[in-house]
Order: sequence, then structure tokens, then C-alpha cells
Amino acid sequence: MSLIPTGRLFRTGAGSDLVLRRTFRASAEDVWASVSESERTARWFGPWEGVAAPGRTIKVQMAYEEGAPWCEMRVDACEPPHRLALSMADGHGNWRMELLLRETDGVTELEFVHHLDTEEGVGEVGAGWEYYLDMLVTAREGGARPDFGDYYPAMKPYFEKQRENDERRTPGEY
Repeated sequence: MSLIPTGRLFRTGAGSDLVLRRTFRASAEDVWASVSESERTARWFGPWEGVAAPGRTIKVQMAYEEGAPWCEMRVDACEPPHRLALSMADGHGNWRMELLLRETDGVTELEFVHHLDTEEGVGEVGAGWEYYLDMLVTAREGGARPDFGDYYPAMKPYFEKQRENDERRTPGEY
């Protein structure tokens, strides 16, 4: 299967943002539930445990990674149904992410932003987020779950090439 990557790398005053978007024929509240309720995140990313509130830490299982590891993730902001900001640290570095939802006429656009500390490894990271966001689409619409082998290493050159671009964006710009 040949998939077309959609993510874009933007420079900001604070570093770089990797931005990916998906569109859903659904209300923002419904899409919000898919990215914030444990039983629904389990369908495309993994379940989570704990009290999900700003400043609190939850445990998230990365159900589709080798060994299905659990990790701690901090809820940095939670503004239903429009903004969820999360962060975590692991052996691969710091992960600061935002999910921004905007609904117009019953169609919701999800903008996923990974605030990068470094652009090193963006080929792997970009392919991974394309995969997970397509998993979200599949979880919502039904159908066969995508195969990560269709994303990586095929998408790596696309994301590595993004490092050559010098597109700018203001942090928080939607």
C-alpha cells in the first residue's frame, strides 16, 4: 500500500512544530471523546488510567508499540472540546503535543501538533504520527487497521526533506 504523508514542519520562535491534520464528519464533542476517553483512545492509541486534569499525570499504555509499554503523561491543558496539551519524557526525548479541534458546519478538523525540541529523528516521528492518526480515523470509521510497515520507512524521506523547508508559524496559530 502506498500512502501519502500529510504532515508539515514549521519553524516557530521556540523551535519547530510538526503539524498533522485529519478531518471528521462529526461534532467537535464526538471527536473530543475519541481523543480523551480511555475506552475510545484504547481503539487507536491505548487506554489510560488516572485523573486527567491540568497539572496531573496519567498512565498511558502504548498498545500498538512493541511490548505495549505503559508511560506517564502529564496533562498540561484540557479545554474541552477544543484543546488538549500533553507532555512526557522517555528514552527518545521530550514529547510535547497538542490536539486542537475546530468544528464548522458539523465537520471537525483535528490539528495535531508535536512541539519538537530537535528535528533529529523527524522521519521516524512523522511516520509514526501519520500511522496513529490514521488509526484514529479507522477506529472512528471502521475498516482494517493500518499496517505500520506501510508508513515506515516509506515516509521517512518525506519528513526528512521537511527539514530543508523554512516555513514559519506563530506558536498557537491554528
